[in-house]
Amino acid sequence: MQFHTQWHKVVVIKQVLGYSIGMSTLVDTIKKAITASGKTRYRIAKDTGVTQGQLSRLMTGECGLSVESVEILAEYLGLEITIKPKRRQKGR
Repeated sequence: MQFHTQWHKVVVIKQVLGYSIGMSTLVDTIKKAITASGKTRYRIAKDTGVTQGQLSRLMTGECGLSVESVEILAEYLGLEITIKPKRRQKGR
């Protein structure tokens, strides 16, 4: 996948309810969705292939996730990730 260099890329995640957030809170949203799912880290790990260790480190804030793991967890948790051009500010 190739992006035009003039585009500013912003990662946005949308849940079925339709809210969206910037990249800075992507991990927090996944953490909240994991908690809200009511499933154990063991069950999520078994169902997704993302290791329990990765999930534990994510939940404790020790480290983030690979893009692949984010995509897997988002799909599993019913989240959608969208990449779109950033809006230009007026006067620039």
